[in-house]
Amino acid sequence: MEIIKLRDEYIKLGQALKAAGFVSSGVEAKLVIQDGLVKVNNQTQYQRGKKLYDGDVVEYKENYIQIER
Repeated sequence: MEIIKLRDEYIKLGQALKAAGFVSSGVEAKLVIQDGLVKVNNQTQYQRGKKLYDGDVVEYKENYIQIER
């Protein structure tokens, strides 16, 4: 599980996928999100700009990101 420490109040989903190294670009993040391959807190997410806060968990291809303050 990758852990992302928040510098601000939130991080956007596409940015989190890039920061964790799960995708190589914003375009790739957009595509995998649009294809329904990403879950946030066990719910499929289709918004690249979805705001993630402390405690949120992102799943992509059986890899996880934990968002922490």
